[in-house]
Amino acid sequence: MKRLILSAVVFTGLMLGSAPVMAQDVDAPAAAAAEGVLVAEGGAAGARQAPKSAGFWAVIVGSGWLGMVLWAALFGCGGAAVYFIVDCSVLIRPQKVMPETLINRVKEGMSEGDVMKALQACESEPGPLANILTAGFSHVEEGFDIIQESIIAAADLETERLMQRLTWISVCSNLSPMLGLLGTVQGMIMSFSTLATGAPDVGALAMNISQALWTTAAGLAIAIPSITFYYAIRNNANRLVLRMQAMTMELIKDLRNVEIVSD
Repeated sequence: MKRLILSAVVFTGLMLGSAPVMAQDVDAPAAAAAEGVLVAEGGAAGARQAPKSAGFWAVIVGSGWLGMVLWAALFGCGGAAVYFIVDCSVLIRPQKVMPETLINRVKEGMSEGDVMKALQACESEPGPLANILTAGFSHVEEGFDIIQESIIAAADLETERLMQRLTWISVCSNLSPMLGLLGTVQGMIMSFSTLATGAPDVGALAMNISQALWTTAAGLAIAIPSITFYYAIRNNANRLVLRMQAMTMELIKDLRNVEIVSD
């Protein structure tokens, strides 16, 4: 729940920060100089008011029902990307994947030849490394070869679980440019439809072109950070997986000589 709230706050801040200013004020000295020139040449009264451009939210509202659906999909894709980036950044860390307290307790149990103590340590701190070791300790009576096979199978499963979370970031980074391109196509269709009516409404034509460009920009604004975070977190996950595999083999090497003593 905390990760979801944090993701929503970050995404809202990004969207508000990217929204453009509706119109900029005309520089006072420049306006005064321009007014003086107009009075000197033609005796015109007052300064000419600068036209105001349509803002970001006006483009969304003026894009029609299909455009609003596309914008909703873009916002949803961006929010999902932020959520999964925060989620993976929090979960794919050494403290979560292979906590130091678990490693120390397992080492202590293995040094004493007490497999049950090591197994209880894994059950008390569930996680990727604990799940892998539990799979090995559960087959300790069947021989070291079976232990290795169980650990390899469990390691593959835990690695796949980690990578599945990262896959969603990749999905968002690939989907957002497609949604932006679809919005661009929709805006261009609307632009040519406006031109086909005869004498085109310049304002409507400009709004349609603005819709096309804004959706492209929004799709790229979501895709570029998403793909960057995806590769950064994926590389970190690969390093953690290698460390976890090496640590697992280090912890189970003493199982060759462990004997199970029944109470």
